[in-house]
Amino acid sequence: MSWLAFALCGPILWAISTHLDKYLVERYFKDADVAVLMLFTALMGLALMPIIAAFDPAVFQRSLQSTLLMTLSGFLYMLGMTFYLRALQGNDAAVVAPFFQASPLFGYALAYLVLGETLSLKQIFGVALILGGVLSVSIAGGKARRHFRWKLAALMLTCGFIMSLSTLIFKAFAVKDEFWATTFWMFAGEAVYGVLFLCIPFYRAQFKQLLRSNGGALLAINASNELINLGGGLSSRYALIFAPLPIVQAIGSTTTLFVFLIGVLLTTLFPAVSRENLSTRECVSKGLAAVLVAAGITLVSR
Repeated sequence: MSWLAFALCGPILWAISTHLDKYLVERYFKDADVAVLMLFTALMGLALMPIIAAFDPAVFQRSLQSTLLMTLSGFLYMLGMTFYLRALQGNDAAVVAPFFQASPLFGYALAYLVLGETLSLKQIFGVALILGGVLSVSIAGGKARRHFRWKLAALMLTCGFIMSLSTLIFKAFAVKDEFWATTFWMFAGEAVYGVLFLCIPFYRAQFKQLLRSNGGALLAINASNELINLGGGLSSRYALIFAPLPIVQAIGSTTTLFVFLIGVLLTTLFPAVSRENLSTRECVSKGLAAVLVAAGITLVSR
């Protein structure tokens, strides 16, 4: 199979995961805090840790510093995802997804400050395209076109910064370790995040209530979601063996496009599952935004 097929599997699987997240939020968390969903995610990571350890016992043969930093990266990932899930409440997936592509803005800024990396003129132009795409989907459609979605922008930009910080830690300290070791200790960080949430009575009570009422369904969907995310990560990493990093990253930026396309298909075929706004104005706006973001990521990745 061509490396391109593996590279494309990443954004396709991540787009599917985005819609699963949206389904979970709308189906089970209309009256509950979405932060509780992260407890289920932490449980899934905890369940996968023994499997990873059995598959690769060398996960424990890492320095204390490397282990702590990989764990912190997982903790930050969960924190960033909490902001992302809050953004999904009240906004469709196609509007939220492009904000993930703003993460490279923070990534390049942090890389410049910490690692001394700089941007070329072409990359600066790419940053401008990303900002243009992100800002365009932050404007509400229809009669409320002049209303800027400040809450959505704040939530997702905060998410982007935290995710970039998590990625920076991975790049600076954990990239020398093998994939399974990094995944194992990131899951450990996610578990720590979940334990801290369980220590808060409000979240613990909601978690118990959801387990009693919808525990089986939530665990099943979350398990599928985690496996889909893991598959996307493995596919992209495998593609890196055969293709340059910038090309694989550029292909990965098409996640936004796949989120939009999958949303259109779901709304058309299964309207009870997805309710994307498919008005001409919104379709054109989201489509152009996705193209701008993908073009921008391509430029900044070169």
